[in-house]
Amino acid sequence: METRLVTESVPAKGGLTGNMLKWIAIACMLMDHIAWAFVPFASAAGQILHIVGRVTAPTMCFFIAEGYHYTHSVKKYALRLFVFALISQVPFTFFETGKIASFSGFSVIYTLLLSLLAVWAWDTIRRPALRFLAVLGLCVLALPGDWMFIDVIFSLVFYRFRGDFKKQALWFSVFSVCMVVFSCLAAAGSGHPFYGQLFQAGVFLCLPLLALYNHARGGGRYSKWAFYIFYPLHLVVLGLIRYGF
Repeated sequence: METRLVTESVPAKGGLTGNMLKWIAIACMLMDHIAWAFVPFASAAGQILHIVGRVTAPTMCFFIAEGYHYTHSVKKYALRLFVFALISQVPFTFFETGKIASFSGFSVIYTLLLSLLAVWAWDTIRRPALRFLAVLGLCVLALPGDWMFIDVIFSLVFYRFRGDFKKQALWFSVFSVCMVVFSCLAAAGSGHPFYGQLFQAGVFLCLPLLALYNHARGGGRYSKWAFYIFYPLHLVVLGLIRYGF
């Protein structure tokens, strides 16, 4: 995601740059998708890979909040997400179903776009009722997307408490516990073991990583394009392997 880190203060020495954190998130995403495609879900290896894979979404939501704060143009940022959401839709569908002309929901870039719009709405709409309705509407639109409204909530938490990592971590943890409990109850309600959703608690692994964020951008001039390009590309490659093309 876009993070032009022209910080208000001098970045701390040591720690992890934004670019490092994004590459960690990309690696976690790759492991998660490899597991969905090739590793039995109930196996120890499958569970470990899925737990690690939960790092990606909240980390990207964190950088949605950071990117919104630092971008010169929210409209251009949103347009970039929109374009890559379109580009990624066919690879996402292919990876999920093995088909091109099918629909299995929208990719995570779609939900990250809605997350950015929610942060924008929160920041610019002054009337609380209208702000609430705008965010609620975006949460509803996120339902058919990967990670649904969870990404929207995470991004809002990271933006609302930006500059105070303790509060970010606290409220992130509150919503994450709710997410894990809801997932377990939903699984039990559909006749599946509730513990089959406990891997969702892997989202907490993002916190020690984000705590090391040193507010430096890192990487090169084109580093911000890494996730945009890697996301659809790896889905195509994994899909081709998965379905034997």
